[in-house]
Amino acid sequence: MSNFTIEYLRRLLQEKDYKMTEQRREILQVFLDQPSEHHLSAEDVHSVLRSKKSEIGLATVYRSLELLGSLGILLKIEFGDGCSRYELNTTNPNSHRHHHLICLKCKKVIEFDEDKLDELEEEIAIKSGFEIVNHEVKFFGYCKDCRNDNNEY
Repeated sequence: MSNFTIEYLRRLLQEKDYKMTEQRREILQVFLDQPSEHHLSAEDVHSVLRSKKSEIGLATVYRSLELLGSLGILLKIEFGDGCSRYELNTTNPNSHRHHHLICLKCKKVIEFDEDKLDELEEEIAIKSGFEIVNHEVKFFGYCKDCRNDNNEY
């Protein structure tokens, strides 16, 4: 993610005819400052901003995340719990994104890059005539820690 800087993200916004406002800069900086395995909700971003004494309101965070998601700068991810989460879109649009293992007990999300679906994707495309440009896989279950906690889910 080394090429992902505020300047790079500002250029992406400009290419799509948007300005890098101070609010967008602060919100994007939250994503740049977080480890890549974090998937942040609007509330998470707002909490980080508040801890930095930012005056940005939660409604502005929601609007900004939706815009940045619609522009492809952020990826919007749904884990089945009714909460949208976001991460920087660091993927090559011609390659697959990483996938997720989601623990139903502790809600931990584990990323993995293993992708053995290419052959299936090609077969589906041929049979259906559908041009597949990407796919997303989510596995729901119980992580090792929760499974070791007396096996009570």
